[in-house]
Amino acid sequence: MKLTFLGTCAGTEPMPGRMHSSFVIERKGSLFWFDAGEGCSRTAHLLGIDALQTRAIFLTHRHIDHTGGLPLLVSTIRKLNDVAGQDPPPFTDKHVDLFCPEPNIWEATKFYLKDYKGGEILEHFEHKLPSDGVVFDEDGFRVIASRNYHLGEPEPGQPWPSFSYRIEADGKSVVYSGDIAAPEDVSPIVEGADLVLMETGHHTVEAIAEYMRDSVGSFGKLSYTHHGRAVLADPVGEFAKAQAILGADRAFLAEDEMSIDI
Repeated sequence: MKLTFLGTCAGTEPMPGRMHSSFVIERKGSLFWFDAGEGCSRTAHLLGIDALQTRAIFLTHRHIDHTGGLPLLVSTIRKLNDVAGQDPPPFTDKHVDLFCPEPNIWEATKFYLKDYKGGEILEHFEHKLPSDGVVFDEDGFRVIASRNYHLGEPEPGQPWPSFSYRIEADGKSVVYSGDIAAPEDVSPIVEGADLVLMETGHHTVEAIAEYMRDSVGSFGKLSYTHHGRAVLADPVGEFAKAQAILGADRAFLAEDEMSIDI
């Protein structure tokens, strides 16, 4: 599977060369999106990633730096379907599972697009609430959701508001923290991961590296993403801190448009 970072910035004001959080995994002709920050579909399209191959979208929580690009992602799929010039259009038999802890995000997206030309594309999407455990398992591609405490605990009867994800396929695994209250939030799913994506919007590079070194028995590489101002202001200096704790080859800073074969 191939992972491409579409946005690696936390919820700051616009930053040069950085969009808000999103990445996509390509595998066996299918696309799997994780978060949908601003511009994610534009970046993917300009990189040659075919949004018409979308099979599922996994959102970690409701904040706009993780969901602001969702209406445009759906609209981009509609537009690409229209201009493909195929009969029937390529998206005719497609179905997209959309995992989002906040139902109103999908309701708002439908409100934006329902009366827009091609609004019938919405019929191809099915909103699902994530919950702890396996939420997607198809053709050897499995996603496990694990609640975290970024948004605290919900009121009784309300859905859990924030999740991390573990992705497994072809004998490899990727863990994506999303936004978390503490590095320990990922402890139920992080062990043995080949690649761990951890956010720096709310935590220091050192705290994350020390957690991975001291509390995770085994893992492959650590990628910092969802960069906060400390990393954006001095990426070289911040990365040096991670290297000092984990070693030169165990960590890297994610960049927009960076691709990794896993």
